[in-house]
Amino acid sequence: MRDPYTVLGVPRSASEKDIKSAYRKLAKKYHPDQNPDDPTAHGKFAEATNAYDLLNDAAKRAQYDRGEIDADGNPKFAGFNPGGFGGPRGARTAQGGFSAEDILKEFMSGFGGQQRGGTRTAGGAQWDPFAGTATGGGGGGGARIKGDDIVVNATVSLEDAHKGGSIPVRMPSGKVLSVKLPEKLEEGQQIRLKGQGSPGVGEPGDALVTVRFEKSKQFRRDGADLRTDVSITLYEAVLGAKVRVPTLDGSVELNLPPGIDTAKALRLKGKGLYGDGDLYVNLKVVLPPGGDPDLEALARFMRDQKPYKVRDNQ
Repeated sequence: MRDPYTVLGVPRSASEKDIKSAYRKLAKKYHPDQNPDDPTAHGKFAEATNAYDLLNDAAKRAQYDRGEIDADGNPKFAGFNPGGFGGPRGARTAQGGFSAEDILKEFMSGFGGQQRGGTRTAGGAQWDPFAGTATGGGGGGGARIKGDDIVVNATVSLEDAHKGGSIPVRMPSGKVLSVKLPEKLEEGQQIRLKGQGSPGVGEPGDALVTVRFEKSKQFRRDGADLRTDVSITLYEAVLGAKVRVPTLDGSVELNLPPGIDTAKALRLKGKGLYGDGDLYVNLKVVLPPGGDPDLEALARFMRDQKPYKVRDNQ
């Protein structure tokens, strides 16, 4: 076999991740299922598999880099005879080395294949890397390589999260999917969409949708509690009134008593996110626009005749 680094197209300094990535690309390109009538592709697939098997084994890779074994995994020293000790091909030698078949490891280690003698089992079929053919398993056989997972970010309003249901999410391909929101969605929670990731040989990867809450114009979130601001007139604060207050379930009517203390938030129990928290309403008194001479005269009278303190250092 040729130099395994050359076969996979990676430098000698390549990391395990680089080697794995390079092999996946070649396996997808030359897999027998993808090239049923191309014997050249079959040979390249077997060659890439053997190169990956050697470089994916840290011990064998180190031996190869030190020049102790060749690209087929055979020991490199003078006088070596694979059958010199009467053992079958693939048996351990008296010098402690191994022949090519000794280093055949599970095909696509980490991708679900199994080693059976000198063949590969994947998807119910056995792949012989020396013959370059797949046998058994029916349905075409061949190694199955799952595609990569992809991460997609999505935002959801507090109202939609509270009510549940589905939201549209655009995939990198441009495809828009309707994604069902789980109950009591948490910030940063991931929703797995099986089979919506990158294509593979036989099985695509998954899409992992990371959901964030979009900033609300009406509510500020503190865990399950919510806060909102409601503007009222000076007259409503003094005389009392009924005002509409927004909630995640729609607006509700709130009775304000005369002389309401706007320094304290009003609490609506169970009106927070998912009904687990509360809603706190901050009242903000808004004066008439443009000023009012009568109001100013009244304020001066109240200041002089009926002063009161609202600050400790006053």
